Amino acid sequence: MSALSLLRLTFAKTPNYASPSSFRGLCTLGWTSPLASSIATTLKATAVSSHHQLPTALNFPFSLSSTSPHPNTIQVRTKITKAKRHKRAKIKERQRRVARGLPPKPLPPKYIPKDTPVINAMTREERNNESARFDLEASREMKVKIEQQAVKEETLRFSFNGLVMSDRVRQLLDLKNGSQKEVVASQKRRGMELFQLREGDTGSSAVQVVALTTRIQQMQTHLAKHKKDYSGKRGLDAMYVRRRKVLDYMERKDFESYRKVVKSLGLMR
Repeated sequence: MSALSLLRLTFAKTPNYASPSSFRGLCTLGWTSPLASSIATTLKATAVSSHHQLPTALNFPFSLSSTSPHPNTIQVRTKITKAKRHKRAKIKERQRRVARGLPPKPLPPKYIPKDTPVINAMTREERNNESARFDLEASREMKVKIEQQAVKEETLRFSFNGLVMSDRVRQLLDLKNGSQKEVVASQKRRGMELFQLREGDTGSSAVQVVALTTRIQQMQTHLAKHKKDYSGKRGLDAMYVRRRKVLDYMERKDFESYRKVVKSLGLMR
């Protein structure tokens, strides 16, 4: 129904509604002069048919007071939300891509089509043989390092290795007489030395995995005895996550070191 028809229906039902103040309110909505003239004609006809005298304020010509920035245009308000605007922009962008002969949506980086044939450079048997050969070399290398470590240093408490002392003092400082904390610290230090890239290396990925594994084994032994240590269980889970992240990084960046660490420590990956 148009605005003019709606006004006819309204004024036919309520003739007294045709007052100067009502029409002045309609004129301030920013309507144009032709539409206002049509409304005035409707008001006159309604007043005559209902035997009401039209007020003098509605005589022609009318002086319209428009607050619209563009008085020659009818304001039409439509609710377009930000989501609708974004959706329309996406649709237009897809149409432009299709017109240029491209797929509607951009493909992700390093995209591989599903119909691309997979070509294996090596058979399964060759891969297994290569893996067995690598494991054998890694085990030989680790045996040599362990033997050199055993010959190189003694296991004494408080880092008293290499000092001249009597046999009785050496027996007192032997690690066999040390506490559990000293034994674990010594095992951790010796394990880290096997994977060091240089002297004093404590931050490389392989060394971090060895240190975390030693701590995890210690916490597993503790929790086997103290089953209700829930805060210790939470710390153990955090160490599992941290070790897994370091191993994932090694798998991406240095696969050979990753294989050596996993095989040497007997981790399930």
